[in-house]
Amino acid sequence: MRISSYSNKLMGNEFNNSQQITALLHEWKSGRKNAFDELFPFIYDELRRRASSYLRNERSGHTLQTTALVNEAYMKLLDKVEVDYEDRNHFFAIAAQAMRRILVDHARAKKSKKRGGKNENLPLEEARFISKTEKSIDLVALDDALNELAEFDERQAKVVELKYFGGMTNDETAEVLNISNVTVRRDWNMAKAWLYQQIA
Repeated sequence: MRISSYSNKLMGNEFNNSQQITALLHEWKSGRKNAFDELFPFIYDELRRRASSYLRNERSGHTLQTTALVNEAYMKLLDKVEVDYEDRNHFFAIAAQAMRRILVDHARAKKSKKRGGKNENLPLEEARFISKTEKSIDLVALDDALNELAEFDERQAKVVELKYFGGMTNDETAEVLNISNVTVRRDWNMAKAWLYQQIA
């Protein structure tokens, strides 16, 4: 009974935080500048959590750290004043795009400094495209393959971007894309199979 009560309390807090973020995003967009000061701790902490989750199994020697990734993503999001954020999930979907661009640009820049060197790898812990034992993947190759995938199935590419780069759950991804959880899982599995062929 105590465990159930505690679990419900956590879910309630998460729901309230989500509502708060959505409300503050709308207020910020409407011109209430103070709303940003109130919003900052929520979005920054969440961005740190997602970035930390993404990088926790990073390849040894990878130079882009959690704080740097969060700060760069945060500055990119601040510049997107033209975006009308619908809610919390929409905001973090845009954040996923920002983090993808930062990570890929970082990998490309590092590759260009190493003439003839390999692309920088980052963990692809849920989608083990290369093999069941592989813990990292060529990030530049993944980005190129995702761009190809988007040309004929944009939704599948978006599912990968939200889940892999944005750290979103199936439910969050389904809500952002306005599709069912079952469709998210199917697209995720189909995209993994296709990307495996392209990258491997």
